[in-house]
Amino acid sequence: MAPAAIEASIVDTVEPKKDTLALPEPARQRLIRSGVDLTNGYPYRPLVPLYLQDVYQLRSAERIHEDAGARADKSKKNLFSAASKVTDLTAHIGTEIEGLQLKDLTPEQRDELALLIAERSVVFLRNQDISPQQQRELGEWFGEVEVHPQVPQVPGVPGVTVIWPDLQAQDLPANFRNPGGASRWHTDLVHERQPAGITHLHNDTVPPVGGDTLWASGYGAYEKLSPEFRKFIDGKQAVYRSAHAYLDRENPSAGPKFVERVHPLVRVHPATGWKALWVNRALTTRIVGLDKAESDLILNYLHDVYEKNADIQARFRWTAGTSALWDNRITIHSASWDYEGKYSRHGTRVTSLAEKPYFDSKAPTRRQALGLLDEDEKEALGLARDRVGDHSP
Repeated sequence: MAPAAIEASIVDTVEPKKDTLALPEPARQRLIRSGVDLTNGYPYRPLVPLYLQDVYQLRSAERIHEDAGARADKSKKNLFSAASKVTDLTAHIGTEIEGLQLKDLTPEQRDELALLIAERSVVFLRNQDISPQQQRELGEWFGEVEVHPQVPQVPGVPGVTVIWPDLQAQDLPANFRNPGGASRWHTDLVHERQPAGITHLHNDTVPPVGGDTLWASGYGAYEKLSPEFRKFIDGKQAVYRSAHAYLDRENPSAGPKFVERVHPLVRVHPATGWKALWVNRALTTRIVGLDKAESDLILNYLHDVYEKNADIQARFRWTAGTSALWDNRITIHSASWDYEGKYSRHGTRVTSLAEKPYFDSKAPTRRQALGLLDEDEKEALGLARDRVGDHSP
């Protein structure tokens, strides 16, 4: 949906703040080469919706989602044969591909890239020559491109959001003790009826030192839990909220409220069929059916498991012109603000929406499916066979 169409569907909006920052030169040159019209200022700021009811209506209807990774050749021969090098960053998460340009991928390679992202959680490609328009077109291959009613966008290219910490700092000043909003573990757009699938962030401007991004594996976080504890959370649902708050049109004096949706704590990825823990400290508020004290205790433990196990995490050092593509269904991520705003950082991001989250008790874990279980894991899973079936190799 184009920005004008979004605004036309919203009666009550807030006039956006005007921007006065000068673009970093690498970003400006990239946008000019891409034919982006900068004469009316940068970025484009949509009118911000004021009322909760209007935001719920933006994407309230169920959409059919066909996952690109689910239709891919499992060997990924088209993708790997065209690459000059493929390197796993860690044993459990993160892969870097060399020798390919995202803008030139064939349909078969795009599907296989989606499957690789589903298996490895996040994939990196450096030295990418890709325009915001090409970035959006690739995003459309993976699902419906999300056009956010709150965030700045590239002029004339709806759905390509601008990631520019200097710009965000104008609204929410950051410092060493309280870094920017992305500098905490989170997953994007969990409040959507059909939340985010693949996100593609291309950074054209990066600090000389610092500004890394970290990702953690939801497959690995789920596997860190004991089989008995998995049985307790399997099938349970939680409330996930939006990052932005709005007023209730029926009761505006009640103060800001968030968009909330109920989704499973553990979900299954449609391309791999593997279970993943799907919580994040920033936006998962409570487990349905539990008292607050019980819910807080369990959620805090799950967040700790996700955030504090370094062996299921990857930390990536950006270089200018790098693209990262990750799957929000199976990861959390956090940006490091250790450069403290002393240098410019600028990129463009496209997020493709996916299926409505679902749980399947018969689905295996990643380690089960890949035959990675050690003897202790096999023994522990044997105690739970009457519940989930024997998926051991």
